[in-house]
Amino acid sequence: MKRESFKSRLGFLLVSAGCAIGIGNVWRFPYVAGQNGGGIFVLFYLIFLIAMGLPVLTMEFAVGRASRKSAVLGYKALEKEGSKWHIHGWIAMFGCYMLMMYYTTVSGWMVSYFFKFLKGEFQTGMTADDTAAVFSNLLADPGQMAFWMILTVILGFFVCSRGLQNGLEKISKIMMSALLILIVVLAVHSITLQGAAEGVKFYLVPNLDTVAETGLKNVITEAMNQAFFTLSLGVAAMEIFGSYMGKDHSLAGEGARICGLDTFVAIMSGLIIFPACFSYGVEVDAGPSLIFITLPNVFVNMAGGRIWGCLFFLFMTFASFSTVMAVFENIMSFCMDMFHWSRNKAALINGVIILLASLPCVLGYNVWSSLHLIGGRDVLDSEDFIVSNLLLPVGSLIYLLFSVTKWGWGFDRYIDEANSGEGLKISKKLKPYFQFILPLLILFILILILVLLLVVLILILVLILVLFLLFQLGKPQVFTRNVIVRVAPKGIFIVLDSCGIIFSFICQIPSVVIGLLRKLDVLLFGNTREDSVSGPYQRISFIGDVVAPLFYIRRRKIELSGGIIGIFLQRFFI
Repeated sequence: MKRESFKSRLGFLLVSAGCAIGIGNVWRFPYVAGQNGGGIFVLFYLIFLIAMGLPVLTMEFAVGRASRKSAVLGYKALEKEGSKWHIHGWIAMFGCYMLMMYYTTVSGWMVSYFFKFLKGEFQTGMTADDTAAVFSNLLADPGQMAFWMILTVILGFFVCSRGLQNGLEKISKIMMSALLILIVVLAVHSITLQGAAEGVKFYLVPNLDTVAETGLKNVITEAMNQAFFTLSLGVAAMEIFGSYMGKDHSLAGEGARICGLDTFVAIMSGLIIFPACFSYGVEVDAGPSLIFITLPNVFVNMAGGRIWGCLFFLFMTFASFSTVMAVFENIMSFCMDMFHWSRNKAALINGVIILLASLPCVLGYNVWSSLHLIGGRDVLDSEDFIVSNLLLPVGSLIYLLFSVTKWGWGFDRYIDEANSGEGLKISKKLKPYFQFILPLLILFILILILVLLLVVLILILVLILVLFLLFQLGKPQVFTRNVIVRVAPKGIFIVLDSCGIIFSFICQIPSVVIGLLRKLDVLLFGNTREDSVSGPYQRISFIGDVVAPLFYIRRRKIELSGGIIGIFLQRFFI
């Protein structure tokens, strides 16, 4: 069957930008920028967006455009015979399903609040407690939560069932055009309020005092994280649109336009939020409380607040629903490619799956409110943790390694695909950066996660070893070193030793990076105080020095080499 394609270049750009633009652009970026030096944070953010986000974005697009297939088959079409890169395609699709398990609920909140303002549920003169109660009542009502979630899912799959051009592309053009108009109107209104200038100054004017207080390394880390996660890379959400695009334009040029639209919405969101909050003396925060408590509190005290509240939540509905439709299209395309389903069948079956899978998030705020999963997080935050902190960065690193290493697709093939067509080209001279420096930047973001995963892996291996010994020996007994070496397979020791030395090495990296950033901080700002960030990294380094050698069961020379590596890294860099 012939591969579908976008009707126009504008359609591709708006659909892809709609996938990237989401609630994080509104409820996280402005707050983080304001708390980390305003314009200085934005400058670092743009640097990392170009240095990290844009290259990985072109890699996802390149895999899709070269293969003309969805995630799993896209890998299979490009990977070397016998390699297993396509396994990540299955993991990426799992990430898309998990993302929709909670994103549909949050999108439903936006639609709900649009209608609440439209019906006049928010009245002039309401107190902050009154506006907070509206959100609390929404979360406490599983019926209301489920209704808006189901409406979001049904509308999303209905649009996608109409086809790529007649459904997703047509509706995305309308919604994204309206979104861009709305955000400009809302920003202009906000900055014309009395006292709004202070909000603009706090948000965008570079503030060296704030940077010195926060710490340069914290500002850089926050900017790196925001730039990396803003494009939702790593779960093939962008790869699918690469498979629909033509070869008339280079991928770097198209990616730069998408990054530009995403950044425009993020910055303009701050121009809506900060001036309005400063004008009415409301403290700015982040996350759901900013959108559903703080801003409604501003609107109810504003002239024409009902209208402005409607427009704002219409904008938020478009921002969230554009992401929902884009990810639904990825899920449906995957099923159509893998199982040869029709578009309508893929919409129907996946609609039922997403509806059922989204119920735990809905019930997590009421019926299952006592359920806390990862690190004490509720259902929504646990699902978000898995997607944002594991699947996105790991997936991005895999796409990067697949595209630029000889074990994957290969840098030369990637660069030829990326530079095919008119527009901005990627220089082949950047090959060392793509192969060595960029992976280290992504690895820095992954460092805490890798430590956690290695600890879990080692514990699992130790448990397997103990169970194996119990099974082999037939009865419990004291596991002396001689008993373990005699009975256990050598392969387990090799894995444990390898995990131990990797664990020890990785635990040193945060201290090295923090040490370098601290030196730069002292050089630029004379800031010699300890801060809240370096402490956890130092504790991780301590774990690497003290705990990791405990896992070296029998190879003393490996234990010694791990200790030497740790000492060298700390003494040389810090």
